[in-house]
Amino acid sequence: MIRKSLTEMKIILEIRLFYLTFKKKYKKMKKIFVIFTAVVSAIGATILINGCVASKLVAKKTGSQLWGENCIRCHNAPSPADYSSAQWETIGMHMKLRANLTEDETNKIVAFLKGTN
Repeated sequence: MIRKSLTEMKIILEIRLFYLTFKKKYKKMKKIFVIFTAVVSAIGATILINGCVASKLVAKKTGSQLWGENCIRCHNAPSPADYSSAQWETIGMHMKLRANLTEDETNKIVAFLKGTN
């Protein structure tokens, strides 16, 4: 009978120890989660703000500036007179995908290239 009660007490102590360990780990995990969430939020806000700044910088650039900056980074840019307006429209759609250009950038570049014909 005494042995059984000692076994029961041992089980109760093990359960309490497990609970206390779990409680400490939970608090630590909660703290880590809060810090992680704050860091991710700060990074997201920074990216969002910088994305808006980049959009404003692009909005100020002309089609010729964008053409010079974007086309030359991968290949020699052809002369604007090399293709017709219809061909530049097609090339613009193709290069929008290939060069990862925005709609605004593509429209400005194609307008510049069409305007030189």
